[in-house]
Amino acid sequence: ISEEVEKEAAKILFRIPNSEFRIRKDFRKTFTVTIDPADAKDFDDAISLKKMDNGHWEVGVHIADVSYYVPIGSAIDREALDRGTSVYLVDRTIPMLPEKLCNNVCSLRPDEEKLTFSVVFEMDDEADIYDQWIGKTVIKSCRRYTYEEVQTIIEGGEGDYKDEILTFHRLATKLREKRMEAGSINFHSEEVRFILDENKKPIDTYVRVQNESHELIEDFMLLANRTVAETFGKPESKWHNHTFVYRIHDEPNPEKLNKFMLLLSRLGYSINVSNRSKLVQSYNKLFEDVEGKGEKNLIETVAVRTMAKAVYSTDNIGHYGLSFDYYTHFTSPIRRYPDLMVHRLITRYLIEGHGSVNKKDYEDMCQHASDMEKQAEEMERQSIKYKQAEYLQDKIGQVFEGLVSGVSKYGLFVELKGNKCEGLVRYEDLPGDLYYLDDDNFRVIGQATGRVIQLGDEVRIRVKSVDLFKHRMDFEMLADRSRSEERRV
Repeated sequence: ISEEVEKEAAKILFRIPNSEFRIRKDFRKTFTVTIDPADAKDFDDAISLKKMDNGHWEVGVHIADVSYYVPIGSAIDREALDRGTSVYLVDRTIPMLPEKLCNNVCSLRPDEEKLTFSVVFEMDDEADIYDQWIGKTVIKSCRRYTYEEVQTIIEGGEGDYKDEILTFHRLATKLREKRMEAGSINFHSEEVRFILDENKKPIDTYVRVQNESHELIEDFMLLANRTVAETFGKPESKWHNHTFVYRIHDEPNPEKLNKFMLLLSRLGYSINVSNRSKLVQSYNKLFEDVEGKGEKNLIETVAVRTMAKAVYSTDNIGHYGLSFDYYTHFTSPIRRYPDLMVHRLITRYLIEGHGSVNKKDYEDMCQHASDMEKQAEEMERQSIKYKQAEYLQDKIGQVFEGLVSGVSKYGLFVELKGNKCEGLVRYEDLPGDLYYLDDDNFRVIGQATGRVIQLGDEVRIRVKSVDLFKHRMDFEMLADRSRSEERRV
């Protein structure tokens, strides 16, 4: 971070001026919590709950008011715009904002008064919404939860404010049910995580699976993001013709979809692509059907890849995957620049009553943010690959169970179970035969034996070599193909 940015950050005060309390809605006495990963420091979002006199629930989604601390055109703002996003590598975070802001001043830490931008809903027990409000607030979180703590409560265990957490869970579940009924695609994701020693060397791995505590937060954030986009984008909105920032997601690429259908048919599954509704139902049923199966991760990964990449734009086309006509990013301004743009636009239009901004300027910023997001994802992927290679570096000669995750002209890619390290088995390291590639059917076939090894097969491999510099892992396949049926053509 530049010296100019550091100087600006140093001048930012922790103390909130009294004038801000007078012009904001006060939620300091309302039950408010944050729920984040155990190692998180930048708490972007909090949720609040209050029982109303009419028996309904007041649910608040409170987001750090970064725009209060970061004026447009300031050194911090220029740096944040340039970065576009925080980057989360395995062993470090490259933040979008100076640490003083992201981990301290703006972070919604427990028992501290914080300035927030909020979307507040009145909803009944069925999560039907009767009223909503968007505006500036001040909060004081009474508890910082990890996802694990909340999951324990959801699963019947004890914990602080159990009734309130279970109410959040019930309402989020209702919101999710409505979203799925309306045609949201229920993508699953598994992420590999590393346990590092004091030198940041990986000593173990585990897979983080999205569970109900993650979904609880996700559904309230989705609701807030959608509500903000609808407020400014719908034809009946008085800001309908004003420039706004949307998170858009196009329909799947037909060519990728056809390849995916071919892969599925080889693995004994199918999807119906006759219309959007049928496709969504097929996707969601497919994810249920592969649960617990060896090919689960492969199918889910390729399913995500068939989809277009979501991007930022001032031209709204809706969000295909979520089945939302209007969607934006409002809930993470500490780590994503477009969210900060959205906060400023809301302030300009809704609170200050000013006219529209220059569309081209904002479209250029959207394009840059999309590019930086893509770059950050690639850096995160490479960071994981590097740590996986480092993890296997001292395991050369060891035997692992894996799944065939890719078929190429170079050989078979195998993803190891548990640690999800992916390496290449070259054709000369396939046992007992010379194999040729049957690309269209995602498989290789032994020339003499007719033996088939295909995508999704369970195999046993030995770690042959690791190139840390190239993030490359080479395996050799063992002759006894673990629990995979013997196939011949």
